[in-house]
Amino acid sequence: MIKLKSRREIELIRQSALLVSKTLGMLAKELKPGVTGKYLDKLAEEYIRDHGGIPGFKGLYDFPATLCISPNAQVVHGIPTDKPFDEGDIVSIDCGVLMNGFYGDHAYTFQVGEVDPETVKLLEVTKESLYKGIEQMRLGKRIGHISHAIQSHAEQHGYGVVKELVGHGLGRKMHEDPSVPNYGRPGSGKKIKEGLVLAIEPMINMGTDKIVQLRDGWTILTADGKPSAHFEHDVALVNGKPEILSTFYYIYDALGLPQTEEDAFRRQKLELEDY
Repeated sequence: MIKLKSRREIELIRQSALLVSKTLGMLAKELKPGVTGKYLDKLAEEYIRDHGGIPGFKGLYDFPATLCISPNAQVVHGIPTDKPFDEGDIVSIDCGVLMNGFYGDHAYTFQVGEVDPETVKLLEVTKESLYKGIEQMRLGKRIGHISHAIQSHAEQHGYGVVKELVGHGLGRKMHEDPSVPNYGRPGSGKKIKEGLVLAIEPMINMGTDKIVQLRDGWTILTADGKPSAHFEHDVALVNGKPEILSTFYYIYDALGLPQTEEDAFRRQKLELEDY
């Protein structure tokens, strides 16, 4: 059952989503060759609790950590380890927060030092597919419009779209209806209505769309061992249009990157306060 949100509830979800965004911005400053996932996980838990939130992933379905950290050929749900990251790695960091009774859930795939151009292109196209999906979140359209936009953009570049894992509704529960696949037909799926809040999250592989799971019961890998990218935003339908509740701008601020791609999906330009 889909639970549409009031404006007040959307604002509470925004607060949780922005705490996730700030956490990822803080981690962007720390992620470099030689750093470990367990170190980042400890920093993230401390940061979230210090800012009034509760780690949304830790203990959820018995997951053992605050962050899902998935380097290189890991797609999602990687458990943080003591293995240091190397120059040239890519690392998906997915983070959740529970605050004021509502969840935020947000992910970004980072570059560690200099990354080869082929992998950089994968990251760029995956992020582009996220925004193409968000653009389709309009009153009267259906989930399939979002799904198709993501799939068509990724596949025209020759990439594999993971089909077993999907985005989802977001609110008082981390995972609510509806599911948001990253593949599908325009006009299929549930209708998009005012007050809908979604976590839209393309998971795109450089090679095959096939995946396998490690024996830890969590970590998902590409079946061919090629890299995978993952980007995620929390988005609400407000006045018939998509409004991004999370942001990559804290990450961009930390990394000194341009900050314009989200502006079309905001009522007003986001001002970055100290975090």
